[in-house]
Amino acid sequence: MLALLMMAQVAAATMPMPSFLTGCWEQRSGESWTEECWTAPRGGLMIGSGRTGKGDTVSHWEYMRIERGADGALTFYGSPRGAPAVGFKATEADGKQVIFVNPAHDYPQRVRYVATGDRIDAEVSLADGTKPERWRYRRAGSPRK
Repeated sequence: MLALLMMAQVAAATMPMPSFLTGCWEQRSGESWTEECWTAPRGGLMIGSGRTGKGDTVSHWEYMRIERGADGALTFYGSPRGAPAVGFKATEADGKQVIFVNPAHDYPQRVRYVATGDRIDAEVSLADGTKPERWRYRRAGSPRK
């Protein structure tokens, strides 16, 4: 049992920071929009922000961070509208995707980002993937296709 725990800690410590998130990303549909911006990883930390709205009206916003803990594990923290941050531990990360899970949280329980070519696909859901909400971001300022 101790060997399995040690292997899990080593695996967590070797998960790469999701540097593919670096920059600003947006999804637009008519006047509706969602944006996320992430700093480059530095010192085991990435800082993010997100907002959603329509036209000039912001309907939702969130502070986020991804950090590597003292144990080497990656954790995503979300703070919607400035509420106390909730942590989600990384369960998978390979340089093109990262999945964070907190089964004790009400909703979401899972946060997933995947790099798909010149886009970022984001999803929040229950831990098993049900009840998903999805966003397909392109780099902010890039031409629409």
